Amino acid sequence: MKHFNLGPLHFQASTLTLVLVVLVLIATVALGIMATQRSARPRRTGTLEVIRLLCVIFVCTMLLGPEWRTVQESDLQPEIAIIFDESISMDTEDARRPENMAGSETVMKRRELVAQLRESKFWEAFEEDGRNRVTLSSFGAPSNDADAIELAMSGTDINDALVDVLDAGRNLRAAIFIGDGDWNIGTSPVAAAQQFRLKNAPLYTLATGSNKRVPDLELIAVNAPTYGIIGENVQIPFTIESSLGRDVRTQVRIKSDSGAERFKDITIRANTTHYDSLLWRVEKEGATTLKLSFPFANGELIESNNERDFVIAGKPESIRVLVIESLPRWEYRFIRNALSRDPGVTVDCLLLHPDLGKGDGPDYIQEFPEKLEDLQKYDVVFIGDVGIGDGQLTVEQANLIDGLVKSQASGVVFIPGPAGNQFTLSKSDLGDLIPVKLDADNKDGFAESIETTMRLTPEGEKSLLTMLGDSEVQNETIWRNLPGFYWQAPVVRAKAGSTILAENEARRNQWGRLPIIVTSRAGSGKVLYMAIDSAWRWRRGVEDLYHYRFWGQVARWMSYQRNMAAGERIRLFYTPERPKPGDFVSLAANAFDANGAPLNEGVLQVDLTAPNGDITRIELPKKDGGWGRFTGQFKISQPGEWNLKTFIPAEPTAFVEAKIISQTDSIEKTGRPARFEVLQEMAKVSRGRLVTPAKLDELVKEINALPEPQPLVDSIKLWAHWLAPTILVILLALFWIGRKLNGTF
Repeated sequence: MKHFNLGPLHFQASTLTLVLVVLVLIATVALGIMATQRSARPRRTGTLEVIRLLCVIFVCTMLLGPEWRTVQESDLQPEIAIIFDESISMDTEDARRPENMAGSETVMKRRELVAQLRESKFWEAFEEDGRNRVTLSSFGAPSNDADAIELAMSGTDINDALVDVLDAGRNLRAAIFIGDGDWNIGTSPVAAAQQFRLKNAPLYTLATGSNKRVPDLELIAVNAPTYGIIGENVQIPFTIESSLGRDVRTQVRIKSDSGAERFKDITIRANTTHYDSLLWRVEKEGATTLKLSFPFANGELIESNNERDFVIAGKPESIRVLVIESLPRWEYRFIRNALSRDPGVTVDCLLLHPDLGKGDGPDYIQEFPEKLEDLQKYDVVFIGDVGIGDGQLTVEQANLIDGLVKSQASGVVFIPGPAGNQFTLSKSDLGDLIPVKLDADNKDGFAESIETTMRLTPEGEKSLLTMLGDSEVQNETIWRNLPGFYWQAPVVRAKAGSTILAENEARRNQWGRLPIIVTSRAGSGKVLYMAIDSAWRWRRGVEDLYHYRFWGQVARWMSYQRNMAAGERIRLFYTPERPKPGDFVSLAANAFDANGAPLNEGVLQVDLTAPNGDITRIELPKKDGGWGRFTGQFKISQPGEWNLKTFIPAEPTAFVEAKIISQTDSIEKTGRPARFEVLQEMAKVSRGRLVTPAKLDELVKEINALPEPQPLVDSIKLWAHWLAPTILVILLALFWIGRKLNGTF
């Protein structure tokens, strides 16, 4: 590539291009002379050939890439910018004091190390003899009068801080960034580092802290349900992260604002994430503030992250259950008794006996609820050994149950029997909800000659559905000693996306042990499949202790979503239950008219009250179908308590209220390792270097040795300017007009 200039006009082109331009110009001149000499009107032809030559010269000039460059000499001193990180992460105590720095502490907070660097005024070496001027700036410091919400939402935006320096800087020679590289909002700081490179100003990063996490135990999350049934246990899952180099035996405690407590002994392995849960019994109606915590362990450096507060609301029970069965087998009888005697459950039974007709008596109904307003009141539907056919369910009725589960967050429990009637459910949409693949080659099921037992899977050991004791240890013993069974439904395997809670301990196939208790989700609702019909045998020696408890927990678990916020005319449910700032919350609501029929027109409106008091109104549009389902979403913009009031616009008295607690996790955290990789990339991209405080003297010498900033060069690429095609078009137009005139006269 050849470079040459004519004053401020600069050209660059390859050798081949130069040769081609010269040859074209010579050929154009030669042909123009020949054409003029041979013409009968040499003056006119000569003028035309001159215009042609100008067109060729202009095109050839553009091929040489002309640029008009002006140099602006700066009359300012070269500037060196120093940026300090003052964000909350700088409170982490993992910075080592350099040996050449005064002080007695070996390890200090990152903020304290930066303070000592500022006190040393190392930048005075840059200002000697007026060689440079130094500008100091900082970012990320939380406001002194910030409330808890503002502190939780504050973060570190390194890219924005660097861009501010670039915008304010004049004649920038270099920049020094002093911090830990921990950014959590905004774009990557590497983007700003590229702009430093374009300005020929290297960015040096001075790392504070350690790139290894400090020894600590941190309570990462508490995923408690938003509400629980009064008098029942709820499961409180929690997560603890360890960066200690040893195992820790500790005790997790939950304490309520009334003083009630529960404990659990756990062992947290070294440098692992520990997942566990603890049972809590809801004793009163209304919101209860709970605190989950564990003691400060030897070797920990941060104590503030060992506890977390959360709120659980206690609610009275009001669960409606529909049980559909063909034959009054033992399992049906005892389930009916268990649900009828449960004070929190209202049960209706539909017995479709193939020989005796429909069952009659207390808790019985004579016909399947054909109207949506009658069917939608059921929270859970139990389907026994019943299918589609004469004297059983119709396809339309099965599809209604399918819609109830998917659109109105109800639950369905499948309890097959030896008659194998559930195979016929495949004729309807309801058959697709069965969470297992049925064995069509063994429709009678698997009969066992000896008593067979089941065992819980790891998921089953943690599930509230299978919690028959008051602790995990007690629950394991109970399940090991439960009476077994002599028949299992014909199951091949669980479908994808389902969860196996219990398996056959003796029978297996190519996919593993045969599943017995399987759960899954369908639309807004839940599904449970029980592959045995002899859970009633659990009553042996203990009466209804475990049998009643299990089916009561099934009813409550399956109706949980549906009863999150339930009013007379509107039900509202949402996911996730405890969102974090930045998450989108999906809202789903079912609305009904004054007669109880699903509302199938219009919209629902929701008034959102944010933690800071701001009120926003959103609309939930109607979903397709006749189930009165409305959906929408909104974004959690800040932590705290969000109040939702959902109502029918034409009937403001028809409303339901709910509260969503957003996790108050701070965006900015202490105890995290410094991100040396970010600092290294920033320095590399800008042609700077990553250094540690111990090598600060070397950094000062290196920056002082940098060349003076180059004058600012303003370049206009003439070949890309809009005037270039304009001039070419004008010349070609003149040439075309000249040819016409030359041919006329």
